[in-house]
Amino acid sequence: MRLLIASFLTVLLTFSVFAQSNKRGKPLAQTFSVTSLEQKKFDLAELKGKVVLLTFWSTRCPICASEIPKLNKIAASYAGKDVVFLGLSAENEAKVKSHLKKKPFDFNIIPNSFDMVLKYADKDRDGNVAMGYPAYYLINQRGEIELKANGYDKTVTIDKQINQLLTTK
Repeated sequence: MRLLIASFLTVLLTFSVFAQSNKRGKPLAQTFSVTSLEQKKFDLAELKGKVVLLTFWSTRCPICASEIPKLNKIAASYAGKDVVFLGLSAENEAKVKSHLKKKPFDFNIIPNSFDMVLKYADKDRDGNVAMGYPAYYLINQRGEIELKANGYDKTVTIDKQINQLLTTK
């Protein structure tokens, strides 16, 4: 009887693991519902059919600050297209607003996003959050993570991937 129960649980867990990815092996993006500084709501389920770039950044990150102008150019080049740019910071609204006065970011900015960091960050073997800043998650039109990257100068790769996703709908 124990063997039967163990076998059943193994099969059940196997199916639940496969339900989290698709036939191509791309992981599904974690669902989210967030609100921007301008009080605009973004829900991943409602963004299906669009390309979504999540950029995790911090006001204390010099690499993030140096990447903002390049990211702004990318965002401008896709204005009016089915691409949504979300800049997520775990810092509070006041700190983010103060920083944006000096370094404008042309994304929909989502402050207080630590819960999103927990959803998307890798974990080390001890279960601690492991995310390098800036971190990028490019989600395709089907809600799958197409690209995951972090660190300096990923903008060329991001731009190419977005363009490819838009041209191969």
